[in-house]
Amino acid sequence: MNRTGLPTAALATALTAALVTGCGGDADAGDSRTVTVTVGYQSRTINTVTAGTLLRELGYFEQELAKRGTRDGVTYEVRWQDYATGAPITAQMTAGRIDIGSMGDFPLLINAARGEQLDRPTRLVSVTGYNLRGGLNTIVTAPDSPLRSLRDLRGRKVSTSVGSAADGTLVRALQRAGIDPEKDVRKLNQQPSVGASALQAGSADALSQFVAWPGLLAHQGRAKALYDGAELNLPTFHGVTVREEFATERPAVLEAFLRAQIRATDHLHDKPVAAAEAVARATGLPPEVVYLYNGAHGIATFDPTLKPALVDALKKDVPVLKSAKLVGDVDVDAFVDDRYVKKAYGDAYAEAVATKAPAARAELWLKDGGTRSFRTPAELLAAVKAAGTAVRAAYVPDTSTGTPWFADKAVWVADGPRLLPFVTAAGAAAYTAAHPGARTVPYAQALGRRGAS
Repeated sequence: MNRTGLPTAALATALTAALVTGCGGDADAGDSRTVTVTVGYQSRTINTVTAGTLLRELGYFEQELAKRGTRDGVTYEVRWQDYATGAPITAQMTAGRIDIGSMGDFPLLINAARGEQLDRPTRLVSVTGYNLRGGLNTIVTAPDSPLRSLRDLRGRKVSTSVGSAADGTLVRALQRAGIDPEKDVRKLNQQPSVGASALQAGSADALSQFVAWPGLLAHQGRAKALYDGAELNLPTFHGVTVREEFATERPAVLEAFLRAQIRATDHLHDKPVAAAEAVARATGLPPEVVYLYNGAHGIATFDPTLKPALVDALKKDVPVLKSAKLVGDVDVDAFVDDRYVKKAYGDAYAEAVATKAPAARAELWLKDGGTRSFRTPAELLAAVKAAGTAVRAAYVPDTSTGTPWFADKAVWVADGPRLLPFVTAAGAAAYTAAHPGARTVPYAQALGRRGAS
């Protein structure tokens, strides 16, 4: 007998069956086993696409495994499982049913904590998309809502997914505004789609959610931005987590996944429009919304490397989750494991990890598929006006935070000859209060003005 309670012979039989049908040690050459690798992803959380939707559409992981299988004499099969949030991925990982998963920074910490609690440890092995200021999360209200700033949320009902990155943004933003997130607002713990419906029905006064829900609702005319997460000026990101047992037993498979993720990231950088359209087809999201986040000058920066700034941000997230009693202590340094992504990159890793996100620029997407970027918002507006009905979408970075937003959904300020866009009315109001003579103007009026920024 052994600590499992099974006779040794029975245990050996059970282990052999597990190795044949699922996870196990790396295969030797000539072994004819079939191995299934299960990947949990969030198709509509579109800054995870390089480890999920886009990667699946491109087939790069399957290609990498086919090459590996030829060497090992193994047939690898990939099972993709789609979820709305990171919580069910963590549940399936700790149950041994998912090998590799992708989720946001707050869910990653819960993933780490649950893995340790259940003696099924997980490790953070790469990043998908990030925003160094926190712009991937947004609080929105109904288009006709009288709410103008975070302070107006006192006593209101706010929908979010508790334990998500968007929930973290909500908690921190309320605290900075002097509002107790547990006592001064009524938080509704809802899936993103449920929260979106609640906002539309009026049963929620505001919605705090992660990419791509705020942009989708704004694009559809069903919401307006109340708070830009980038105002926190704290990094937020999504990453790839793996069961430690799987990584230990099948390091070559994990490295194949990370090589495929790197290829998918390169594809997104090289062909951002094609990538956005592929994700849109797979998810049913409007391409214009996907491009807002994942485009050449989108809100998300895609880079698989585990940058020190992101690891530091993860450590700062722990107290927020602890205060909500969602985790205890989390050893972030033990959770982060960059060995596999370093091996996947090779000698290029040091240069890649030192690469910084470029500053956002205004961008125009035309119906013929072409895109153009501009130095100033005023130059973009002139191009939009000249292009007329040929415009598919136009994006501008917020004047204060740099968060890209739809030009026609932005709040515009005229300051002398300058035209300045803001994601929120509160951001525009703060600017006009500090600049006498500056005033907000409708988008149509901004298009008709002549000026320079």
